[in-house]
Amino acid sequence: MLKRELGVFGATLMGLGSIVGTGVFVSIGIAAEIAGPGVIWAVGLAALVAVCNGLNSAQLAANHPVSGGSYEYGYRYLNPWLGFTAGWMFLLAKTASAATAALGFAGYLLNAIGVADRTYLILTALAAVAAITLIVLLGIRRSNAANTAIVSVTLFSLVAFVAVGLPTVDLPKLVAPNPSSIDSILHATALMFVAYTGYGRIATMSEEVRDPRQTIPQATIVALASTMLLYATVAIVAVGGIDRLSLPTASNAAPLEVIARSFPISGVSQLLAVGAITAMLGVLLNLILGLSRVWLAMGRRLDMPRILARLNPASTTPYVAVVLVEISIALFVLAGNVKITWSFSAFTVLIYYAITNLAALRLSPAERLYPQWLAWVGLAACLFLAFWVERQIWLTGLALIAVGSIWRAIVRRSIEN
Repeated sequence: MLKRELGVFGATLMGLGSIVGTGVFVSIGIAAEIAGPGVIWAVGLAALVAVCNGLNSAQLAANHPVSGGSYEYGYRYLNPWLGFTAGWMFLLAKTASAATAALGFAGYLLNAIGVADRTYLILTALAAVAAITLIVLLGIRRSNAANTAIVSVTLFSLVAFVAVGLPTVDLPKLVAPNPSSIDSILHATALMFVAYTGYGRIATMSEEVRDPRQTIPQATIVALASTMLLYATVAIVAVGGIDRLSLPTASNAAPLEVIARSFPISGVSQLLAVGAITAMLGVLLNLILGLSRVWLAMGRRLDMPRILARLNPASTTPYVAVVLVEISIALFVLAGNVKITWSFSAFTVLIYYAITNLAALRLSPAERLYPQWLAWVGLAACLFLAFWVERQIWLTGLALIAVGSIWRAIVRRSIEN
């Protein structure tokens, strides 16, 4: 067993470090390109789905506080196939997301120092993956300290963006009839949901949390409430500006930074660039932590090689799993596409949380911390939104679920023989 070293504050910051990053700096731009001013509705709808999922994840983790998240809940409360599917979806989605964060960090950093040569992009991203992996290998306590510093800088930059940008918002523009279609808002909602899902990192790392039955729900609620307020205000500033006809498109590497350049106070865009750089590092750190814990859990159950369940002598980190995560992210860095990755993450994460909500329905009355209807709403919303991404994305996702099932069947048969 891993050591329990995180309290409410540390667990909350781990959640914020996973949530406030690629989501706010990338997804709002992509969603606004799809839904226009309707992105504000998408932010709100995604938040409601995230609340249902977050609370259900919290009560599952509080009752079953081991590494692995919904992979473990699927096994415990549903069946092995659904448990494996949850773990497989998590690994696919978050490895790609981690590569996106690494490339995002590289892009922001190179822009900030004035390097226009894109040949350095992949090398810088790989260096970031290696450096953050080293921090994770040092254990959760040092990872928590690094995460606290990263989150503090990121939140400060976003608060400055909101504080300076709010006076430029055109209120009549925000309350005018919304020209966005229902289809575009639902598509944007599916993509914005991914921007909230870092709260699952709290549940994934529940084996390292002190007093999980109290700490996990409290940390999840605080992280979600803080994020909802932040995203709503950022979206209002982004699309409601007096001098901004529309949010910069998703093809722009730093849409919020572009908006900040129009603010009457100089220096905000530079501060936001620094916040984006630290945010990407925070996301990368937390994703490596979360991914390694799911590999650990799958190694324990022999869905993956047993060597992945090995811990270092101090029992503070699954070092083999961490190294595997580093290699996997590096491969995605070499071949990844940011926009496709984000849509793919939306589908796979929604399937992952559908299984989470389904598991929450199986909690006994004594285990349940919240009303059962929250699980029904979360399940229906996840399955509904999952198929509002591009058709080729969800078809690919379904194909990879089949591939994972075949892999598991082959591994199980080899073990039995």
